[in-house]
Amino acid sequence: MEINATYTYTSFVAVGDSFTEGMSDELPDGSYRGWADLLAARLAERAPGFRYANLAVRGKLIGQITDEQAAPAAAMGADLVTLVGGLNDVLRPKCDVDLVCARLEEAAARLAPSCRQLVLMRSPGRQGPVMERFRPRMEQLFGFIDDLAGRHGALVVDLFGAEVLGDSRLWAEDRLHLNAEGHRRVAEAVGQALGHEPSFDWREPLPPLVRPGWAARRTSDARFAREHLVPWIGRRLTGRSSGDGRPPKRAELSPYGGDAEPAEPLS
Repeated sequence: MEINATYTYTSFVAVGDSFTEGMSDELPDGSYRGWADLLAARLAERAPGFRYANLAVRGKLIGQITDEQAAPAAAMGADLVTLVGGLNDVLRPKCDVDLVCARLEEAAARLAPSCRQLVLMRSPGRQGPVMERFRPRMEQLFGFIDDLAGRHGALVVDLFGAEVLGDSRLWAEDRLHLNAEGHRRVAEAVGQALGHEPSFDWREPLPPLVRPGWAARRTSDARFAREHLVPWIGRRLTGRSSGDGRPPKRAELSPYGGDAEPAEPLS
């Protein structure tokens, strides 16, 4: 699909889960910024009066995203809409990937006619045993996303295919969410896909990794299990979600001043 690099987007609505909410690009006040905020800041530089809404909520499954976010987002009539979801579904022990795809198409069919440009993504994955276990499901979902984009005139940003975004140094301690540098690269990837001049090479590899010693790795694994894995398992066993009762971070399409400063790059 040919992108008009001269087009100025005046409004942007982001739809999805924790990835789009901005976890774990944490600000000093404890809130999260993330790639969507960074992209909004860049778009706002080009468009006086630019408006932005972010309806994403952590922990949401694709059915919840479709039922709770798609209609409000479509009603806003923004120029640009991003839709990212389904990964929380495929990372669960039991998942009907065909149903996930059907619900994703339902959301896309509602959103695409409401905006000038719908953006879908092949989400990034942290290299390791978890991704290898669920890779077949992820690849099935991402293959469907490519087909879905063709049917609805959407743009696909391939983050899954970028080797650097699998680097563990771009992921937070919970091993599920990107850190500040990871979100910075995603924002740049989406901006370039929309036709913006590159600010930097978001695919550039990090410096060679100096592997921590055995003791440091075991300490990190123990902290991860205690602080992140055990609570995650507890929520799965009790049917709870980290997003239960949580409102969207920006529920209204409102003026955005472009105040999201990008993180310092890793060196």
